[in-house]
Amino acid sequence: MADPKGPEGSSVLADLRAESGVLDGLVAGLAPDDWALDTPAPGWTVAHQIAHLAWTDDWSELAARDPEAFVAESGRVFGELVAAGADPVEDGAARGATEEPAALLARWRTGRERLAGALAAVPADVRLPWLGPPMKAASMATARLMETWAHGQDVADALGVRREPTARLRHVAHLGVRTMGFAFTVHGLPAPQAPVRVELTAPDGGAWSWGPTDAADRVTGPALDFCLLVTRRRHPDDLALTAVGEVATAWLPIAQAFAGPPGAGREAGSSL
Repeated sequence: MADPKGPEGSSVLADLRAESGVLDGLVAGLAPDDWALDTPAPGWTVAHQIAHLAWTDDWSELAARDPEAFVAESGRVFGELVAAGADPVEDGAARGATEEPAALLARWRTGRERLAGALAAVPADVRLPWLGPPMKAASMATARLMETWAHGQDVADALGVRREPTARLRHVAHLGVRTMGFAFTVHGLPAPQAPVRVELTAPDGGAWSWGPTDAADRVTGPALDFCLLVTRRRHPDDLALTAVGEVATAWLPIAQAFAGPPGAGREAGSSL
């Protein structure tokens, strides 16, 4: 049985549960009408955000529990939706958003616990099928944490709430660094060959870093700002990040830690 580990040996599943709990706390006490509040994501309400997380958790759990069934079922369902001119992600969020808030919340809670159990049962060296490249259980758990935090940011923005940054952001930042090459590729640009040194100030004032110490290209600033950048929840101009070097400077506007198309991102000054 695996215990997926993240940066510096931290348990990704424990941190995923904690991050989910923070978002759960934001929505659990909402009046039904508040689930219809618009979030910064165009066309997505608070209900859409939770529905998307529940939808992705369900697919992730199937991939972890029965990889062959995931390949067959995702191919069939997604193929039918695409053939009908629908976006599977948008369809999943829209369908879930029609549920009664209490039922949607209960489904998300149940699904994320099933997912945690399924991921814990996957051997550490096994790669699971996914909508993108196959990934190990630790990577899938990290991706779920990143999405939970990012969509939680949308909900927090809609509710006018400021969440306290925690050490769990290291998972998001780590994923943001690892996906640098992908960010260039998804924008039709060649993956950079020069390394980038990333030095971030952690929420507790400590230092997190990636990349060779002698790299000419560097990105520095608060870890929270970097995580907001790579999840495309803030415009680079609204963040206290500094880029030095051609590659680092080109990376900041296109950075993204998630798979799929980058989307429009946020406009400068729209989330202050």
